[in-house]
Amino acid sequence: MEIQSEKHDHGEHLSRVRKICAALPATSEKLSHGEPTFFVNDKVFTMFADNHHHDGHVAVWLPVAPGAQQTLIRHSPNRFFRPPYVGVRGWIGIELDQVNNDELASHILNAWRLTAPKRLRAAVDTRLREAHL
Repeated sequence: MEIQSEKHDHGEHLSRVRKICAALPATSEKLSHGEPTFFVNDKVFTMFADNHHHDGHVAVWLPVAPGAQQTLIRHSPNRFFRPPYVGVRGWIGIELDQVNNDELASHILNAWRLTAPKRLRAAVDTRLREAHL
């Protein structure tokens, strides 16, 4: 009988997350709690979770604006969930097979903005405004 691993090859999802995070300034990636985790100036803004503690989710965990966690989960419970450990601080889990790249990028950018230092956020906002002119 073949024994299957609890972790699966979800390289496609991790590649999506890495590509989005790598495009943001001052971002680094390190393993934290056994999962790829993305930092801006040594503060976590996105965590990849591949069936973390056998919860069945292939997701990212990230912070959202105050009050957004409940709204997102209530309106789209198949896409969003309250992750363990960080959910009590208002973070959400996003099921990666339920969101497209644009939606994922929007959530990751918002998480980065909530976490990044003010000066760095201002520089990015200026670049984004100039790009849309």
